[in-house]
Amino acid sequence: MEIKHKGKSIMESLNDISLIAPCGMNCGICMAYLRDKNKCPGCRGDDFHKAVTRVKCKIKNCVIFQTSEAKYCFECEKFPCDNLKHLDKRYRTKYNMSMVKNLENIKNFGMITFLGTENLKWTCSECGGTICIHKGYCYSCGKKNSITY
Repeated sequence: MEIKHKGKSIMESLNDISLIAPCGMNCGICMAYLRDKNKCPGCRGDDFHKAVTRVKCKIKNCVIFQTSEAKYCFECEKFPCDNLKHLDKRYRTKYNMSMVKNLENIKNFGMITFLGTENLKWTCSECGGTICIHKGYCYSCGKKNSITY
């Protein structure tokens, strides 16, 4: 049985490069992307259905992305900048996940390896659904999961 979420299979969502934000966040595991109402299309998606905080994101709207071909923060000479450090600290503290580490893994090992690791880490062992980073449970079956980074 293939599990679907938002019309995509779980594997498609977890392997979608467009869901990796410039800051290293995997939008495929974000509660705003996973929820059923007012779904966010991910940081790289259209701003129409996004909360104002995501539309005005300082990282997503950084001048480096507006004036160059850069797609990720690690491509900037200021990496990691103060904005990224602040976000990274919040996610390390609240969710046991590091944006900086994600970006370093993408830079050092490549996107395919990073996505494979993310897939293993955020797929529910019970049903194969996606574990939400913010809630800590599978959005398909509700099983509470403990993620170690």
